Amino acid sequence: MRDSFSAYHPVVNFLYFTLVLLFSMFFMHPVCLGISLLCAFIYSVYLNGKKALSFNLKYMLPMLAVTALVNPAFNHEGGTILTYLRGGNPLTLESIVYGIAAAVMLITVICWFSCYNAVMTSDKFVYLFGRVIPALSLILSMALRFVPRFRAQFKVVSDAQKCVGRDISNGSILQRAKHGVRILSIMVTWALENAIETADSMRSRGYGLPGRTAFSIYRFDRRDKSALLFLLFCGGYILAGATLGGLYYRYFPTMKGVWLELYPVSLYLCYLALGSAPVVINIKEDRKWKAIRSGT
Repeated sequence: MRDSFSAYHPVVNFLYFTLVLLFSMFFMHPVCLGISLLCAFIYSVYLNGKKALSFNLKYMLPMLAVTALVNPAFNHEGGTILTYLRGGNPLTLESIVYGIAAAVMLITVICWFSCYNAVMTSDKFVYLFGRVIPALSLILSMALRFVPRFRAQFKVVSDAQKCVGRDISNGSILQRAKHGVRILSIMVTWALENAIETADSMRSRGYGLPGRTAFSIYRFDRRDKSALLFLLFCGGYILAGATLGGLYYRYFPTMKGVWLELYPVSLYLCYLALGSAPVVINIKEDRKWKAIRSGT
């Protein structure tokens, strides 16, 4: 599916993901967590389709359950005691709710990072930081794209080994282990060689040299300016509201925080507008394309 938000200037894309990731990690208010999770889930499904939906249901939901259950087993703070465990430690309502909140925060950050990897390609990252920190930007760009490339290459190597009967699904347990070690050795060698080839290729092109110019297809137009102003307004308003206590919420010793007062509600709505911005942009663009195709 066509993602119109990816066509915006890299500054806009990077600022957006910086804001949503930082807000998701530091704002533990239940309403903020719910808004961020909903927006991240919808956008990840929009970007990756059924694959993202399947991944979220198969892996994210079990992770949510495990993380939510593990916290009360080790964290016994809180004033509302529900019962006592066999070891004599109390099971508190606050520890359960905090475990759920921490699990939601973890899953939300993972979803946002999946969207980041789909939108912020390596060329955008190098464009933003190549002149400021050329060596570090190249390393980070290689690291961010390493995981998807490693997975794709691993499938290629595994299929090739399976054709000659040396896959991890063939033979006894000892033979499977040997096959797995062989595939791992192949992948490590491939990763090191690929990194060396990339570094040599960039060096031969004069990457990082003083005064070096580079071609760029990115242009900062009116649309990007409007989007940047919107992000700065939302981010600044939310940060100011959080500083003034508009998103205050605590879990220990008892749960307490602001809820449906006028100022906090305005912060919730602004946070929702920020998180849903890419999806709203895509929906508007999809409607325009449909109208153009239908000739109406």
